[in-house]
Amino acid sequence: MKIKVSGHHVDISSAVISDIQQKFTKIEKHYPSLLNVDVILSKQNNEHHVELSTMYEGGKLASHGKDRVLYPAVNNAIKKLESALSHRKGQLAASLRKESPVTSPAVVHEHIQDLDLN
Repeated sequence: MKIKVSGHHVDISSAVISDIQQKFTKIEKHYPSLLNVDVILSKQNNEHHVELSTMYEGGKLASHGKDRVLYPAVNNAIKKLESALSHRKGQLAASLRKESPVTSPAVVHEHIQDLDLN
């Protein structure tokens, strides 16, 4: 998975990048078709904001986390993204399980009477 980290008024160190990549290893195992994630780190009014966005199975997903400390803000955003991915995966699975429309009993009864069972 490709993780693009960018910052706005925040210094992005190698420790921050490695922590973000380490947190995405679990998500990468559960969602192998997830190809890339854009991470934007910013600091506004003494709060760290983390924005995550990605495309998963044809749908755009995004999450946002904020905290006074950078690492909890990253954790919040990743938890929200994982929840959104799980919801999207459930939607896709549900659309595959749609049942065919049931024919009315009267039509089925007429069809059975027309069959030659001998």
